[in-house]
Amino acid sequence: MAAPMVERGEDAFRTLFKFYRRKHPPPDLNNVVDFSKGIVCDKVLSTNLELSAVSDGEASRAGLRPVRDWRAFGLQGSPGFIFIANPFLRGAQPHWLRRCLKTYTQKPNVCNLDMHMSPAETDDIWGKSADILRKAPCGKKEPKTLLEKLRWVTLGYHYNWNTKTYSPEHHTPFPADLQRLSGLVAAAAGFPGFHAEAGILNYYRSDSSLGIHVDESELDHSRPLLSFCFGQSAIFLLGGTRREDPPTAMYMHSGDVMVMSGQSRLLYHAVPRILQDLPPPCGLRTTLSKGQGSPEQGVSGEEGVSGEDWAVCSRYIQSSRVNMTVRQVLGPGQSFPGVPKGSAPEGEGEGGGGERRRSSSGETESSDT
Repeated sequence: MAAPMVERGEDAFRTLFKFYRRKHPPPDLNNVVDFSKGIVCDKVLSTNLELSAVSDGEASRAGLRPVRDWRAFGLQGSPGFIFIANPFLRGAQPHWLRRCLKTYTQKPNVCNLDMHMSPAETDDIWGKSADILRKAPCGKKEPKTLLEKLRWVTLGYHYNWNTKTYSPEHHTPFPADLQRLSGLVAAAAGFPGFHAEAGILNYYRSDSSLGIHVDESELDHSRPLLSFCFGQSAIFLLGGTRREDPPTAMYMHSGDVMVMSGQSRLLYHAVPRILQDLPPPCGLRTTLSKGQGSPEQGVSGEEGVSGEDWAVCSRYIQSSRVNMTVRQVLGPGQSFPGVPKGSAPEGEGEGGGGERRRSSSGETESSDT
């Protein structure tokens, strides 16, 4: 049982991380908080949102239900942490999943494959993978496609892995639709004026994990960090301000959104396990279905996810999870050290980044969840 393993101590977080990470025997999941059940208890709190901050029309155009219909929760002892259980409209998740796999993987965005492949080899990851993924598995082990080898994509201000900083020189335009989605969620959570400037997409396979870390490289910690999950469910661990603080384990199902703000903005967290062995959550089974509409239909003119595109997306998420993490790097009126105030890089001054390293144990560690 996990309960005896959460006592305070130098390795309290690491001990629980290993507990949920282990394969044999599989971990007992009885102590994992499941916000989708909507049960409020001593540990789980009901959270009020800013209902008037986002109109029904604005929400619908981003693929979100009216804010009054969202179910939001907090955790006792973690002020500023908000968990929103799948606020997406039916048909919106396929749109955002396709954006993660087909659109955001395109250049000039940066991905892990760029570290050991030429730009020509990584200029169309979707196009080089789609035909293979559309075909039914033949039974024998096949070489992985580029899409299956993908581990992360950064958007906007790209993080410098060596110096652990952002810079205006390493920047590409941040996607306008993702910036709009993030701004609406942040406003509903009580943070009007949130401006998405940094993002990383993590692509998890069934054996992937995310190591214990804190997101602290942004110059302004007063703005929240937003996390969006699509695909297979995962175990997420949220700890305290110290490694010896025992974490709380919770499920992240497809469509769920987390907001880390205030005191929770700098808490340790990790993802020890992807749960493809569980039945698909209702959001993945009923919301992610073939040929449904786009949240942008009528605004951008984009049609719903085509059957051909959905064949690729559905094959991918059978054993995978995608997570978008978005944050604001600079506070209002703030600039990078040595850069005059009000200056912005070309491309609207929007960007993204993250922090990643490969540990000796083979766990993928990143500053984004």
